[in-house]
Amino acid sequence: MGSTIHDVARLANTSKSTVSRYLNGQKVKKATQDALEKAIEELNFHRNANARKLVMNKTNTIGVVVDNISNIFYSGIISGIERVAKKKGYNCIFYSWTSNYENEISFLNLLYEGQVDGIILVSFLKREAKDLIKIRDTEYPIALIGDHGELEGLFSVDVDNAAGTSDIVAYLHRKGHRSIAYIAGPENAGANKYRLKGYKQAMEALKLDYHPEWVVESNWSNQGGYQAMKKLLQQQGFTAVIASNDETAIGALRAIQEHGLNVPGQMSIVGFDDITISEWVYPSLTTVRQPFEAIGIHAAEGLFGKIDGYEEMNQSSHLLKPQLVIRDSCDNLNHHSQ
Repeated sequence: MGSTIHDVARLANTSKSTVSRYLNGQKVKKATQDALEKAIEELNFHRNANARKLVMNKTNTIGVVVDNISNIFYSGIISGIERVAKKKGYNCIFYSWTSNYENEISFLNLLYEGQVDGIILVSFLKREAKDLIKIRDTEYPIALIGDHGELEGLFSVDVDNAAGTSDIVAYLHRKGHRSIAYIAGPENAGANKYRLKGYKQAMEALKLDYHPEWVVESNWSNQGGYQAMKKLLQQQGFTAVIASNDETAIGALRAIQEHGLNVPGQMSIVGFDDITISEWVYPSLTTVRQPFEAIGIHAAEGLFGKIDGYEEMNQSSHLLKPQLVIRDSCDNLNHHSQ
C-alpha cells in the first residue's frame, strides 16, 4: 500500500485538512509548506487521482482525438494545444482513429463517461453533417479543428483555405499571369472545397477567364501531382499552375521539367502548406504556410473557456489566415518565353 494523506499529516505534524488544502493549490504557511514537501518526498506520496476526481468532479485531463497520428501537420497543432493545457495545469491524452472513418464521433463517450473534462477533435477530413449536428447538440466542452460543414453554433478553428489560394492568384496576377491552371485535391479532404473556391473567387474578382479544363484533380500525393500535371500539359495556354498542396506541387514540378519546360522561366508553380521539403526542391517552392501552432492554441483556449463555463463566447468558427511564402518557383510573365 502507498502512503496516505494521514501519513503525510502525521509526519509533517499538521492536520489532514491542511494537507488537503495544500494539495489543492491553496496557500499554507511557509514553514508548513516546507514540512509538507519534505514529508511528501520522504513518504514518496502520490495523490490518488481517482479519489480527487470524485471530490473535485474533474479529471484535469483533456482528450485530443486525431484521425491519423502519422499526419505531419498535427505536430504543430498538438504543441499549441499542449502549451495552453500546461499553463492551465491539465494533462492531454491523445487518441488516434486511423482504422475507421466512422469513429471520430464515438470518442464523445470519453466525455459522457467522465474520463476527460473536454475534447478537441482534430481532422482534415470532411465531416458528416449528422456527426456535426450531434457534436453541436451536446452540452459537453468540445472544440473542433478542421471541417465544421459551415454549421452554425459549433466552436471550430481552421485555416482560411480560401484566403490562401486567393492570395496565390493575386500574387501571380501581380507578376503578370492571366492564364492560371489549378490542381485540386481529393473530395474527402475538408480543405479541398475551400481552396478551389478561393481560386475561383480570385479569378472572378480579377476578371480572369476560368477554364474548367484547366482544373484537374489529384489525391494530394507526389504521384498524383505528377499525373495531374501530365494531363494539364496536353493543353496549351496557361503560364502558371497552382497546386492545392505541396506534395502535389512537387510531383507537378517534376512533370513540367520532364516535359522540357523551365521553371520558373517558362512555367510558374505554387504549392500550399509549406512542408519542409518545399524549400529543398529545385527551384524552391513558393507556397502558403499554415499557422498550425496558432490553430492548436486557439482551439485549446476556446475549449478551456467552455470548461470554465464561458459557453456563450465560444460557439463560432474561427479561420486563421495563412501566409504566402515567396521562393523561386514563380517568375514575372514578361520573362516567360512561351
